[in-house]
Amino acid sequence: MMIRTTCLVWLLTLLMVSTALAAPTDDSFIAGYAAAVLEREFSLTVPSLRVQSGVVTLAAADLGDADRARVVAQLERIRGVTRVVVLEPGVQPPAPAPIAAPEPLRILSEWQTGVLPGGVLFKPLIADPRWPHFSATWQHYFDDRQLSDAAAVSFGESFAFYRGRIGGAWWEVGLHAGVFSVFDIDSESFDLINSDYLVGIPLTLRYDDFTAMFRVFHQSSHLGDEFLLRTRTNRINLSYESIDLKLSYEFGEVLRLYAGGGYLFDQTPSNLDPFSAQYGVELRSPWPSRESRWRPIAAVDVQHHEENNWSADVSARAGIEIDGVLLTRKVQFLLEYFSGHSPNGQFYKDKVQYFGLGTHFHF
Repeated sequence: MMIRTTCLVWLLTLLMVSTALAAPTDDSFIAGYAAAVLEREFSLTVPSLRVQSGVVTLAAADLGDADRARVVAQLERIRGVTRVVVLEPGVQPPAPAPIAAPEPLRILSEWQTGVLPGGVLFKPLIADPRWPHFSATWQHYFDDRQLSDAAAVSFGESFAFYRGRIGGAWWEVGLHAGVFSVFDIDSESFDLINSDYLVGIPLTLRYDDFTAMFRVFHQSSHLGDEFLLRTRTNRINLSYESIDLKLSYEFGEVLRLYAGGGYLFDQTPSNLDPFSAQYGVELRSPWPSRESRWRPIAAVDVQHHEENNWSADVSARAGIEIDGVLLTRKVQFLLEYFSGHSPNGQFYKDKVQYFGLGTHFHF
């Protein structure tokens, strides 16, 4: 029953995505969509709004006191928009016909500053099994003593409390929180096996394509009641505080490399070895063009923990990413593979190997 329900959800999701991708993307559609976004999100009526070959232009004077960077970011998420141009004061917007602009145009694409700005400076790690976001994944375990088929779900996100500038760099402080749960879908009542709770405060610095994130966080792990009663598993009260540092560098929109390390403190059990290391690579295909809003992606995340004698825990994911879903969100459909010590807190000593199929949402 659970498998049939999962398949039905997948089919409905794919149908909705296909419908969204099939919607028209001509200039008139984009213009109407852009006008609606400006009115709804910013209470703006923009007479100078023009769309030509996917390029949105509007006069800076029509934006009033609205945050320009946020306006540009919202308009760029509309499917079919190739870029957004804001004409500085004194420059008339171009006519709908393809004529040369009277002066060079300035494209605004800076980050928003201040309290509760949009987005985050440190992009989500695609293949990290414990990166807070919304997801639902079917997992098949190989030769595992407790699991065969499982449903892994996560709920969480990262957002910035405040963002500012230091010279040519950006900095922000925010919140990082998520819940990660695994259910045994082969059991009679789809037992909850394990839930991990993570909450932290990241401090991020970004300069051009380089980003550094220092994070202080808490994680605790809890077993499901039905699973405990059925298996009589010896529960471990796993809980710890941790600090870590991650460094990331992006080569355009195609390649990203990252690496970092962490240290546990105030841990339970108290004899947990504290040090860890993490590194990975992410690839986003330059094809198809940005106008399509979807592209193939792939990522590999590798983690080493002193507690497990520094053996490698490898997580690999590949699939497609669709941008601009529900205006500002990204959705990823990914094939997943994991080999190493279990990322599910209570079972951190168990070696596992699984293949999965997942849907991931990022705000």
